[in-house]
Amino acid sequence: MNLNYGDIQETALIPLAIKASETMRENPRIIDKKAKEIIDTLGVDVSKYDPFMSHEGVVARTIMYRDKLKELISQYPKALCINLGCGFDDKFSQADNGKITWFDVDLPDQIEKRRKVYEDRERCVMLDGNALDGEWTKTLPEADMTIVVMEGVLEYFSKEQVKTCLNMLCDSFSHGYLLAELHSRVLEKYGSKHHDAVKHTNASFGWGTKSAEEYLTLEPRMTVVSEQSYNDEMKKYSIRGKIFAVIGKNINNRLAVFRW
Repeated sequence: MNLNYGDIQETALIPLAIKASETMRENPRIIDKKAKEIIDTLGVDVSKYDPFMSHEGVVARTIMYRDKLKELISQYPKALCINLGCGFDDKFSQADNGKITWFDVDLPDQIEKRRKVYEDRERCVMLDGNALDGEWTKTLPEADMTIVVMEGVLEYFSKEQVKTCLNMLCDSFSHGYLLAELHSRVLEKYGSKHHDAVKHTNASFGWGTKSAEEYLTLEPRMTVVSEQSYNDEMKKYSIRGKIFAVIGKNINNRLAVFRW
């Protein structure tokens, strides 16, 4: 693996470090051998990117995305699936049913780095693409249903960028689902400075919302299928998770599912 520390953005190190750490536990809730391989290859101390609450949040969202993907793919077994802003994430191996067609899409410089870690697989191909420009979608095969995943992406977008992205998806695909990570207005205002892992990076959060319904004002062709706080999963595993589910009821990130 020809990868070094400078190849990975700090925000990408957070989920990688956490997934690697969880994978090495005696009874892991998620297993991501590729994340562990990447962290081992870097050979640097990434413990600052793996504090308790962020660890629990990443584990929770990984489980929630996986389960929701499997649910949708069971309904549309030959769906076209797109991990938009994929970074080093590997959802294909978690959700593959042997029939879907999958594209891992990100900006050219990120895909170049991803190719140091992954190879294209049968029905799973890497592709240069911008979440704010739909030119790349013209090369994709037609499908009766498209499922787009955007984990840890829209939370860094401005309101105008979110609108551009949603409009692009609805313009590019006649029917689809979007699985998106949303965050609160509190995190928009204070989060990047106080978040236990993101504060160690130069990243800043973008547009925050109270509800997924606010997205519909930007793209009325979409409807909200479901919206669930990560608290619902985090509270299953620890006292701290249960406490945070109460005191941080409206602060934690959510998985929202949209359809158009």
